[in-house]
Amino acid sequence: MTGAEDEAWMRRAIELSRCCPQTDTAFSVGAVIVDAAGNEIANGYSRETDPHVHAEESALAKLPADDPRLSSATIYSTLEPCAKRRSRPLTCTNLILRAGIPRVVIAWREPDLFVSDVDGVETLRATGVTVDELLHLAAEARAVNAHLPGIG
Repeated sequence: MTGAEDEAWMRRAIELSRCCPQTDTAFSVGAVIVDAAGNEIANGYSRETDPHVHAEESALAKLPADDPRLSSATIYSTLEPCAKRRSRPLTCTNLILRAGIPRVVIAWREPDLFVSDVDGVETLRATGVTVDELLHLAAEARAVNAHLPGIG
């Protein structure tokens, strides 16, 4: 993917994050999974299907676990995938690793608001996943979460 393509997909994820039902206890996040040919194959957003579903989890749930496109896909997430979680047994980093997605693109790293010592990026990189950060889009991703304390 080119820088322009990455930016376009992240803007799509930011658009999805605006669909999240707002809450004071979780981030509003959007995610898009794109295959190697540059086609969107799934998307999701926080609280799309239940009050605890994360964006990456929602997007991955829309594809069969053995979908061969996942092994060369990129997942775009407006926020660093969680590596610690209170509401589910599997974190988003675990789900991404289980799916075999080799590349993750994020807009901003998760602040220590709900969970401390967040290390999703480090966890993914330690297992060989490429993680790229589009820091120039972090402000747009954060803006969707401006209702949260310390974010706005």
